[in-house]
Amino acid sequence: MTEGASAQAREDSGSTIGGGGGGHGRAIPIDRSIGAVHPRLASAADVADFEKIPYSERIAAASTYDAIRLGASVNPNAPAIQFLPNASHEDEPVVITYAQLIARVTQTANALHELGVGPNDVVSFMLPLVPQAFFTLFGAEAAGIANPVNPLLEPHQIAEILEAANTKVLVALGPVPGVDIWDKVMKVRGELKSLKAIVQVMGPGDEANGIYSFGALVAKQPHDRLLSGRTIKAEDTAAYFHTGGTTGTPKLVRHTHGNQVYQAWVCNLMLKSEPGANILFGMPLFHVGGSLTQVLSTLSGGGCLVVLSPAGWRNPNSVRNIWHLVQRYRPAVLGSVPTVLAATLAVPTEGFDLSSLKIASGGGSAIPVAVCTALTNRHNVPVLEVYGMTETSSVHTISYADRPVRLGSVGHPVPYSRVRIVKIDADGNYAGDCAVNEIGVIAMAGPGVFSGYMMDEHNKGAFVEPGWVNSGDLGRIDEDGYIWITGRAKDLVIRGGHNIDPAPIEDVLFAHPAVALAAVIGQPDAYAGELPVAYVQLNPGMSVQPGELEDWVRERTPERAAVPVAVIPLETMPLTGVGKVFKPSLRWDAAQRVFTKVLAPLKDKGVTFDVSVGAHGTHGSVATVTVSGVPEAERPVIEQYVHGALDPFVLRHEVKFA
Repeated sequence: MTEGASAQAREDSGSTIGGGGGGHGRAIPIDRSIGAVHPRLASAADVADFEKIPYSERIAAASTYDAIRLGASVNPNAPAIQFLPNASHEDEPVVITYAQLIARVTQTANALHELGVGPNDVVSFMLPLVPQAFFTLFGAEAAGIANPVNPLLEPHQIAEILEAANTKVLVALGPVPGVDIWDKVMKVRGELKSLKAIVQVMGPGDEANGIYSFGALVAKQPHDRLLSGRTIKAEDTAAYFHTGGTTGTPKLVRHTHGNQVYQAWVCNLMLKSEPGANILFGMPLFHVGGSLTQVLSTLSGGGCLVVLSPAGWRNPNSVRNIWHLVQRYRPAVLGSVPTVLAATLAVPTEGFDLSSLKIASGGGSAIPVAVCTALTNRHNVPVLEVYGMTETSSVHTISYADRPVRLGSVGHPVPYSRVRIVKIDADGNYAGDCAVNEIGVIAMAGPGVFSGYMMDEHNKGAFVEPGWVNSGDLGRIDEDGYIWITGRAKDLVIRGGHNIDPAPIEDVLFAHPAVALAAVIGQPDAYAGELPVAYVQLNPGMSVQPGELEDWVRERTPERAAVPVAVIPLETMPLTGVGKVFKPSLRWDAAQRVFTKVLAPLKDKGVTFDVSVGAHGTHGSVATVTVSGVPEAERPVIEQYVHGALDPFVLRHEVKFA
């Protein structure tokens, strides 16, 4: 963003709003609060004792608006957000105090109310991490229903999501050099039947054409009360979050205010958050890990978000400057998606004071054990891996800070939440619970679990039993209650925490006249976790030129991240007994190809090896590297090399000598 745009962001951020006073560090009560609850939860018995007090008696906030007001009450003059224009420790931050934050959220809610937004109306927004994005998220939830949308999607995808949500008001970034959000808004506007108004952030607006300036619209509103007079209930809908992959049919998860407040409360509980603590923040608000796990939890607990530029972690400076930023802002938690955590390992730490770090945490996709080990060794902190989904309002399980951390496990359910491993029959119906260490489908229940998708057509198979969401993931629970993810029953490819639905890509391949069968799966990748790769079986007598199918799918797949990194032809596609493509076999083949390539330097040294990948009763899938003809005295060196090469991958591996 340009310097002028940053100046406009500063002006629109509300940094001149007065108010506050008082509240000099006063503590939130231990019960009926959002933060400052730090019990020792070192065993299942400790958790059971903690849960003897009903959750409803522990929480005072019915809504996200109430939750932020609780956070602001700790110290209204403390910073709620420090916005860094270019993710640099040398940036002069735009500081927004809690008094200014709650005032601006209230004004935004009132502006939306003036535009006709009621409790059942949807406010969608497409914004980078500028201050107005935070005001819009919570102002929209106070006035109606928020719908954060990924602005990096293609226009047709955006239009589908906005139309599915019945968007009434769209808030979007105005024309800014180097950013195409406004161009996309103009392309989709005519397709949205329910749209009544567009609010332009960092722009003058054009009211004659239904476009309003965010700054002008908000500035004239009162900041001390909601003009709607609305009393927001916990069961009221707060937001619709898009899920199910960015290339699939729009699937909107319905969150209540109660769902979201629970997520904020439990994250503060598990990460032992303190009022006044900083967190380096760079995740997008259209992802629940950003908007709820980090933003709402921080703001409701009286902490401070240090926002790493409008692009967040996508700004290369965010990782490049990571230790400078830690040294200056002293966060206790280093939290992000696995790709970011892995990238920090390449940044030297010598000469920096990183003593503030107490915990590293991540999720969105599995964290390779090697990354967890390296982070633990480098910072002498536990790595608390989390697991959840948009349908559980984000974090549902976590490695507990007060229990032994088992790397590769996603820990235990958070307090007041539950996990079962269940059997699902061929018709998708519940067929019983699994035994200890038996692999099955992960089902989850608790205060964060949603009640269903916006459209009923998506609810078929969403729950294994009432209140128990079907995760679509495979896992097991060991004899000590630790949860292990062993595979995925759903077909989504997760590339760096980004969901990709294979179906539309497969449809593109099917449309090629030479293709009889097509399947897209996730190929293991040391950085992104998975990359999409396609397998095809050609029609009898048909052939294709090298690169022909790759060009075909690239030209017809609008989202670059979803384009397969390779298209692999097979003589015969593996099928199940009922004629469906057996994707686990393709995943094993892809892993075998990747691992063989990674270990190729061994062959240059005269070492003979073979890689096989297949099902495993405990871990789901395991890669076995069999090394032949190596004298026993040389085996430790070879084994160490193999582990070093394959440890960055999530898929487990073992080494055998023949």
